[in-house]
Amino acid sequence: MKIFNEELVAEACREKNVADLSKATIGEVLLVAQYLENKTGIPFIRMDQGSPGLPINRYGVEAEKEALDSGVGSQYPAADGIPELKAAASRFIKAFINVAVSPRGCVPTTGSVAASFGAFIGCTQRIPGKDKVLFIDPGFPIQKSQLRVLGIQWKEFDIYPYRGAEKLRAKLEEELSAGDIAAIVYSNPNNPAWICLEEEELQVVGELATKYDAIVMEDLAYFCMDYRRDLSKPFEPPYLPTVARYTDNYILMLSASKIFSYAGQRIALCCIGDKLFTKQYPALSQRYHDAGVFGVTLTASILYMITSGSTSTTQYAYARMLNLSCDGKINFVEDTREYERRANRMKDIFCRHGFNIVYDRDVNDKVGDGFFFTLGYGNLSGEELLLELMYYGVSSICLSTTGSLRCGVRACTSRMRDELYSVLEERMTEFEKDHPQA
Repeated sequence: MKIFNEELVAEACREKNVADLSKATIGEVLLVAQYLENKTGIPFIRMDQGSPGLPINRYGVEAEKEALDSGVGSQYPAADGIPELKAAASRFIKAFINVAVSPRGCVPTTGSVAASFGAFIGCTQRIPGKDKVLFIDPGFPIQKSQLRVLGIQWKEFDIYPYRGAEKLRAKLEEELSAGDIAAIVYSNPNNPAWICLEEEELQVVGELATKYDAIVMEDLAYFCMDYRRDLSKPFEPPYLPTVARYTDNYILMLSASKIFSYAGQRIALCCIGDKLFTKQYPALSQRYHDAGVFGVTLTASILYMITSGSTSTTQYAYARMLNLSCDGKINFVEDTREYERRANRMKDIFCRHGFNIVYDRDVNDKVGDGFFFTLGYGNLSGEELLLELMYYGVSSICLSTTGSLRCGVRACTSRMRDELYSVLEERMTEFEKDHPQA
């Protein structure tokens, strides 16, 4: 039996100006779920927005208070960041990725959204005619929304049928051979599928990025959250897989939002590889009337125009958390492992009631448990499944909005609470009864 009837859900959509719930954005789904909760008092199983569901890291809070008390809030922050954070970022990358990026190239941004927005501009303006972005999907929908704002064209492909080095190489050659791709974008672990590109695949991406002079924008929002291996020990293998081992053309985006549950303070890092940072582009020089050095132009002539720097006190907080992680005094991997436990329990409930995991494997291994997972059900399309789940008090987003060609929805574990597992069990029992499969 449905929790919310069609009329009530339709009312919520009208009230929140959501034209088509099946194609709704994350924010629109969130508004509808909130409306239904507030109107009825019935709790939703919130699997829509990927907002952290763990306590904020106290070391960051303490450092930020200290910085504010010291008076730094009276001065504008430097465009390229405070020295303490730049040094800490360089050290952190060495500790957990085993790649050397100089402090100069580690630039704070107000979240990874600002980092990608600025990087899209710099990457697509550096070489005339090389002005498109290639997405290895599924991916974060907001990044394509950014390109719509900027008027930048893109190409995309769903990686599901192209896993493994050779298949991926053939597909990337096909996409890159026209010579108009300026940047390649993906997240690792992946939002929404939680798949992880493996070293052999990253090597292919890196080699072809060099061959076709494309910049790889590697979104590491879920840093070291592939819990199938212990990536928690600084300066010890195994290290996080990264494209930075296989090309000089890379930008790493490291956010504090998930690994330190510091989302509300909007702090991330745009880490530009050393050789890319110093590379000079005449087109950038002509446009911005500067030297055209990529890292300098991106920092001073592009990112600064977007946010005028990142909040000083938050930079001190991030620096403290990064350094303590390198010292082994913060184990952010263990701190976030609760998401793995939640995913495991949620998947078990869904799969016992007829659901399947859509992106279920990496190249050789079963996909891990973590912040996100994907769900399908019988012959229902992703759009149909999203709407049907809403009637049972479960909110999600459709995979089609992420560039996926698979039928299903994205589920986020971050808002799950202990008292809701029995609720989810009851609702999915009813869902299975109402949606029998042959």
